[in-house]
Amino acid sequence: MQFTAKLSQVLPLQTGNGRNGEWKKQDIIVETDGQYPKKICVSIWGDKISPQHLQPGNQLKIDFDIESREFNGRWYTDVKAWKVELAGEGSISSDYTPPPPSVPPLTEYDEPGGMPSDLPF
Repeated sequence: MQFTAKLSQVLPLQTGNGRNGEWKKQDIIVETDGQYPKKICVSIWGDKISPQHLQPGNQLKIDFDIESREFNGRWYTDVKAWKVELAGEGSISSDYTPPPPSVPPLTEYDEPGGMPSDLPF
């Protein structure tokens, strides 16, 4: 899934050590556009943290997964980003049309065996 939102706040970087070694996690608060804007806390893990993108006010394009889990009878939901870019970065302008693929024209003898087809369709 993907959405675009304005970065409102960068929370403190969290680090630690686990079974698989050292880890780091950056939580950010973004705000969606629209008539009823929503604030969303997004977690960015490991090497996907890009400090140059994480400046309050930046429009971010965020690719993410949502996961819920139960603990002691309560449910917790995480929004985990797997890709964060500045909005518009690497995009193609809306008036760009890709060229058509280059396909050689068929000849009347392109049928198996080199003979023309007698089929009416």
